[in-house]
Amino acid sequence: MEEFKKSLIHLHHCQGITSNTILQILKRDPELKSLYKFSLPVLKSITLGKTSQIEKIYQDLHHLDVDTLLLNYRKHQIQCITIFDKNYPNLLKQIFNPPLVLYTIGDQKLLQYPSIAIVGSRKADFKALKAIKKITPPLIKQNYVIISGLAKGVDTMAHKTSIICKGKTIGVLGSGFFHIYPQENIGLVENMKKEHLIISEYPPHTKPQKWHFPMRNRIISGLSKGIVVIQAEQKSGSLITADFALQEGREVFAVPGNIDESLSQGTNKLIQQGAKLVQTGEDILEEFHY
Repeated sequence: MEEFKKSLIHLHHCQGITSNTILQILKRDPELKSLYKFSLPVLKSITLGKTSQIEKIYQDLHHLDVDTLLLNYRKHQIQCITIFDKNYPNLLKQIFNPPLVLYTIGDQKLLQYPSIAIVGSRKADFKALKAIKKITPPLIKQNYVIISGLAKGVDTMAHKTSIICKGKTIGVLGSGFFHIYPQENIGLVENMKKEHLIISEYPPHTKPQKWHFPMRNRIISGLSKGIVVIQAEQKSGSLITADFALQEGREVFAVPGNIDESLSQGTNKLIQQGAKLVQTGEDILEEFHY
């Protein structure tokens, strides 16, 4: 691994580091050749961060053994892609605040395929599964990869249906690989590692935090040409993904539902606000001129 990439990954593992802090350091030292020579006061002047935060970063830069970390990752088939690598997905690079580093297990080539995200409620019922089974096969037939967030409900249904239909799927985690959440999807993750792809912007030892999941949603929409929302309550996290998609200039599709059901409130509202109503995969393909 080239020294610049290794140094960037090292920075990404430092306690208290943020994308903005890394960008400030890159602005001062674009090739990261002086990174390990910076004194604590110089590092503080570059980043303008709090002393306690910069001290942690400084300590990790000089005491964290990144070579041992990377060796351990290789043993677990974990690969790293930085935003400066040729195989970093172009669509994701276009969003606001794209991840500087992606950690992956599986087939990285899937990041170069056209993709559609399918998201929705964790409380999804049989109607959601029925919709997914109508929507997914035509997309897979046109070589679309199905992306979702490995959560309970719609996400799990979307991944499993893609696999059953002999398609490809990408799961975006809101935690590191060594702390899969929810734990009930560990088996699904293990299955997807073989012929599909799991990605995370968080280093593998990162435990899931509540705020990770809205951030994960920007990656789900950022990787996709469009997103399909199936069953979502009025304050569903899936609507956050739809908002990201709109901000990123991606298409938003929604499956309508019964006006008396809470799981339809979010999707019906999206349609009311201009999302395209879809009932089949062909409805989505029409939007992309198939």
